[in-house]
Amino acid sequence: MQSLIIFASGRGSNAQAIIDYFNNDSGVEVALIVSNKKDAGVLQIAADNNIPSLVVDKQSFNNSSFADTLKGYTPSLIVLAGFLWKVPDAVVKAFSGKIINIHPALLPSYGGKGMYGHHVHEAVIAAKEQESGITIHYVDEVYDNGGIILQARCTVSAEDSPDSLAQRIHKLEHFFFPRTIEYMLESK
Repeated sequence: MQSLIIFASGRGSNAQAIIDYFNNDSGVEVALIVSNKKDAGVLQIAADNNIPSLVVDKQSFNNSSFADTLKGYTPSLIVLAGFLWKVPDAVVKAFSGKIINIHPALLPSYGGKGMYGHHVHEAVIAAKEQESGITIHYVDEVYDNGGIILQARCTVSAEDSPDSLAQRIHKLEHFFFPRTIEYMLESK
């Protein structure tokens, strides 16, 4: 059995897409959902799908024992699906090559601390970019720095708002993220 741990900070649309995708796959389970916000929508998704969840504060998240807690779930992959905190070095080291993130832009552009959600889309539009997209990448000790696994692109029009661009980006995320996870699990 392949096991996933999903980290998410918000409403959880990517987590839901991943859960739905693997719902009928008896070889893959979402073993845990971790959030840094006690009112995050992803926690209701966890409850609705009978998936254990864990809400972490900064102190426990950055404690070296947090990596041991995660090891107890024997994850094949740790998936960051809209998680806004930098993963502590102890966790990155403990799960080297097993942590992936999705970013709503074409890295290395529009990445780094503070570049998430609407901040990214606003920056892309302000720069008058012709295209944007998603990047699925490995997580290392630096924000949005790990090796790129997959990028998918969409056009940016002069009429786009951050909301309209976000809608197209979400479609790319919901399609490509679960399939990339599946590919990575099959490749192990």
